[in-house]
Amino acid sequence: MSDYLDHPIFSLLSDVAREAGVACFVVGGYVRDRIMGRDFRNDIDVVVMGSGIDFATRVGRRLDANVAVYKNFGTASLHHEGLQLEFVGARKESYRADSRKPIVEDGTLEDDQNRRDFTLNAMALSLNMADFGRLLDPFDGRADIQHRIIRTPLDPNVTFRDDPLRMMRAIRFATQLHFKIDVQAIKAITDNKERIKIISRERVIDELNKMVLAAKPSIGFKYLFDVGLLQLVFPALANLYGVEVINGKGHKDNFYHTLEVLDNVAGLSTDLWLRWAAIMHDIAKPATKRFDKRHGWTFHGHEDKGARMVPKLFAELKLPLNDKMKFVQKMVALHLRPIVLAQDTVTDSAVRRLLFEAGDDIDSLMLLCHADVTTKNEYKKKKYRQNFELVKQKLKDVEERDQIRNWQPPVTGQDVMDAFGLKPGKMVGTIKNAIREAILEGDIPNSRGEAYRFMLNKGKTLGLKPKVEV
Repeated sequence: MSDYLDHPIFSLLSDVAREAGVACFVVGGYVRDRIMGRDFRNDIDVVVMGSGIDFATRVGRRLDANVAVYKNFGTASLHHEGLQLEFVGARKESYRADSRKPIVEDGTLEDDQNRRDFTLNAMALSLNMADFGRLLDPFDGRADIQHRIIRTPLDPNVTFRDDPLRMMRAIRFATQLHFKIDVQAIKAITDNKERIKIISRERVIDELNKMVLAAKPSIGFKYLFDVGLLQLVFPALANLYGVEVINGKGHKDNFYHTLEVLDNVAGLSTDLWLRWAAIMHDIAKPATKRFDKRHGWTFHGHEDKGARMVPKLFAELKLPLNDKMKFVQKMVALHLRPIVLAQDTVTDSAVRRLLFEAGDDIDSLMLLCHADVTTKNEYKKKKYRQNFELVKQKLKDVEERDQIRNWQPPVTGQDVMDAFGLKPGKMVGTIKNAIREAILEGDIPNSRGEAYRFMLNKGKTLGLKPKVEV
């Protein structure tokens, strides 16, 4: 398999190994991806039978590259012409029950492969002169790739108990690669799921985000739910599961509906935060669920309550509490609005209000709403989507005419104070709001002249006397 080592860097590593009198191997993701026929990986992991730091230092001298050394971990890394090289000495590991940080000892290549998370990541390619390019695959990882299966090298109970993050990684790899997880591994994850509690939220969300960014994220979330991990790491999403029936009337399962919407968005956009908006869009349905004898199940106000829930959920998940969170919050708050417009006669006023509230995120909102149509009734689906096209055209027409997206008031608070000799206060806000409403309702054009005249007339009706008539 020397053709997998066709990059010049591998010949250099082999030469350094010969000069240093040590054996070294490429392991992990690079080997896996080359065997799978995936694109060339820029990050390359090298295992050395000896000191990884010493070996990295030798390579750094040959490449005239700076070497970053991590003595506490016995590792080193360097960058070279777009490559990220990581070096570590072969080692074996043991774990304490209360930590995923291993106790590390020097070991053999076999020890190093034993400690790997999955068989497809435990393969190695020799960089040594005597057998350059030979595949060392003690756990039949190549066959597992052919069979599209995620399996652990050793007893999965030991693998997941030692490092519980590997449970998330198993599901993440299954999601990214569209592989199945071995039955024994599934049982081991289910049996050891409580161990996830010793893993930091930051590491959990890193794996979760990688699942969310996969081509079909629902694969991972279904696995997480089935093994009981989702209930521990994201209970608010797990709570969407289930259908309640009263008097023969049931509602749709909002968990599987949410996953369908997420997959729909994933097929249209790579935006991580729009995908999170899909995950969160119905998050408040359990809290707002009510049964009405006449109308059946209702979830009135779930969009408003859901938007209020977003900051707390982001904080719990260790997602960023910045403009990304505010974007998701806005999408959750507005996600029903285009659907309502698509069902009813679309008025210019309603369109202006939607443009005003959504601003530059209107296209993302429309995409989310398009993805939210998951009915199996083909007639309804076709009708909804035809109406959406009408709404989109109306949005375009109104925006071109009225320029409401990212609207800035043509008359400012300072203009109001100057016109009537006012100080900052409630009256200024009342007049500004009246101007905004008049523009959104279409009573006056979105122009400074019309808005200024409206301001003067509004002030007079409130008992104010303009300092200057215009």
